[in-house]
Amino acid sequence: MSTDTEKPRSKHFLRRRQVLQASIAAAVPGGLLSCSGQSRGDALIVGGLPVTCNLTLPIACVARAAANAASPGAAPRFEYEYSKYNGWPEVKESLMAGRIQAAYMLAPLVMDLADRGIPLKIVSLGHRSGAVIMVRADSSYLNFRQLAGKLIAIPSRFAVDYLFLRKMLAAEGMTPKDVQIVEMAPPDMPAALYARAVDAYCTGEPFGASAQRAGYARVLRMTRDEWRNYICCVLTVREELITHNSALVQDLVDHVLGAGVWLDAKLENRNKAVAIAAGEKFFNQDPNIIQFVMDNPTDRVTYGDLRMIRAEFEDLMQLSLDAGTIKHPIAYEAYVDERFARIAKPAAIAL
Repeated sequence: MSTDTEKPRSKHFLRRRQVLQASIAAAVPGGLLSCSGQSRGDALIVGGLPVTCNLTLPIACVARAAANAASPGAAPRFEYEYSKYNGWPEVKESLMAGRIQAAYMLAPLVMDLADRGIPLKIVSLGHRSGAVIMVRADSSYLNFRQLAGKLIAIPSRFAVDYLFLRKMLAAEGMTPKDVQIVEMAPPDMPAALYARAVDAYCTGEPFGASAQRAGYARVLRMTRDEWRNYICCVLTVREELITHNSALVQDLVDHVLGAGVWLDAKLENRNKAVAIAAGEKFFNQDPNIIQFVMDNPTDRVTYGDLRMIRAEFEDLMQLSLDAGTIKHPIAYEAYVDERFARIAKPAAIAL
C-alpha cells in the first residue's frame, strides 16, 4: 500500500506488482473478483471489501431498506448503500478525499490517519475473529519455521492480519525479517497461491475458504484458535458526517449492531445472510464459498459481540507500535467516538 505521504517500506516488504502477473487473474474463481459499486439517490454510501469480516454491512443496508419499505411514511428516512472496493488503499483514498463519508476500515489504519489530521472516527466494530493464514494443500508446511525465507501475502501493513502473522511468527522465535512479505488485495490472494506466486497468505474470509473449498489450500492458523478477541474491520465515518447528521450515524451504528446480533442468533439467519451478501449488489461471490465460511466452523467469524472496549484498542495500538506501522502512541479519543455505540439500541432485523 503506497501513498505520497507514507515512508518507504522496510526491505522485507515487496510490492504487489513484483509478484502478481496478468496470468494470475485468470486463475481466480470468477465469483471472487470485485469492483466498486455505484451510488444511488440520497443514500449514504458506505465502502467495504467483499470479505465476511464486513458481512454486517450488507445486512445493515438491506435491513434498513426493508424497514423503509415497511413504513414508507416514517421519518427520518435513512438509506445506506454498500460500495465494494478491491483493497484497503482504495477505501482509504476515497475516505481521505471525501468521496465517501463512511466505510469499514482497518483499525490501525484509522489510528494512523486520524493522527495525520484526517477527520475520521471509529464508531463501531464490524466483527470478531475471521482471519486465516493459508498454505498450499500439497505443501509440507506445518509451522512457521518451515516458511523461513518464503513469500507471504498480507492485505496491508496496517492490517490486523499482519499483526496476527507477527504474533504467530513471534511464537516460534521469528520476526517478519525471517520471511518475505508482499501487500496484496485479498481477492488476488487465492489465485496467487494457486499460481505459486506466493507461498502463503494471511487475510480475512472468504479468501481463505475459497481456496480451501477448491482443494488447493489448507489453514495453517486461524484467529478463532489463536486470538479470540481479534478485531480488524471497524465502521469509520468522517467527522463532518457526525457534525452534520449525527442521527444518521446513530441509525447506521444501530443497524450494524443489530445485524451482528441477528447473524449470531441462529443458523437460519446466517443462511439468509449468505444469499444477500453473495448478490451482485454486495460481494458478488459464489454463495457456496460464503456458506463454507459460515459452517467450517460456525465460529470462524463472529458478529454478536461488537462492544467498543478501550483496552482492546490500546492493545492493538501497542502491537502496531511494535510492528512500526504506528510511530508513537495516539490518544484513544483522537480516533474513536464511542458515544454512538454507548447509547446504541441494536435495530431489530426483519429479513
